[in-house]
Amino acid sequence: MKKLKIIILFLLSVALFNSCLVEDETDLDQNSEGPNLVAFEQSSTTVAGIANGDEYYFEFKIKIIGPTSMDLTSNVDAVIGFDESSTAVEGTHFRIEDENITLTKDGNYLGTIGVTMTTQGIEAPLDKSPVLKLKVLEASGASNVLASGKTLNVTMNFACFSDLEGEYEVTMIRDGGAPVYYTDYITETGIGEYRTTEVGHWIGGLGVGTPGYTFYDNCNVITVPGQNLVDYYSNWVEGTQPGSVDPETGVIHIVYSITSTWSSEYDCTYVPVEK
Repeated sequence: MKKLKIIILFLLSVALFNSCLVEDETDLDQNSEGPNLVAFEQSSTTVAGIANGDEYYFEFKIKIIGPTSMDLTSNVDAVIGFDESSTAVEGTHFRIEDENITLTKDGNYLGTIGVTMTTQGIEAPLDKSPVLKLKVLEASGASNVLASGKTLNVTMNFACFSDLEGEYEVTMIRDGGAPVYYTDYITETGIGEYRTTEVGHWIGGLGVGTPGYTFYDNCNVITVPGQNLVDYYSNWVEGTQPGSVDPETGVIHIVYSITSTWSSEYDCTYVPVEK
């Protein structure tokens, strides 16, 4: 009798195990039949333009994603718009150039839509950068393709004219100690975006990574965003207070820290070299 009970329990266990496997297969089958989505490639990004009346054109990538996207054959048409929660105002801050887009199999169901950032009548700096929340409103052409409900949040930075690229004589004071003097070259890497050649007390570079550190000039106010040391080491470089640019002399003042198992603050004054 004892042996019979053991055999019965064993058979019940096998049956239960098999029933679990069947349920898992059913779920997988259902997932493979779910809808495909027309969506933006990114969830957030930042664009910038000088607020001088000019317009700036940007493109954002769209694609079809989903369990059976590779099996699609027909064209898919999508309508692009923006979410009502956007703080950017149509006609004031932006204009959507491509509200309709067709994604094709030959194009691997990839595409771009264009948005123009408008600066006419904008006086920088703004108290807060407006955000445009782009959205796929409609999708048609295939029964198993839907519009994604997720937005692409585009932060729009309206900047003042900035021209800080050049050679500078630098006075650096580390943690209140004796000043150190050296020559640095600042390179413009974007609208209001710059990169120094030197960073911290390693004058001459560290031999790896991207030399220097990145900072931003927004209407003569300097900010140093958090970043890894030379984009390589885990040491954290970040501004500790707003910096400044003297519009008359071009002198730049930046205070930033480098933090690891230790922490140091660097107070730097950049005096432009006469060209």
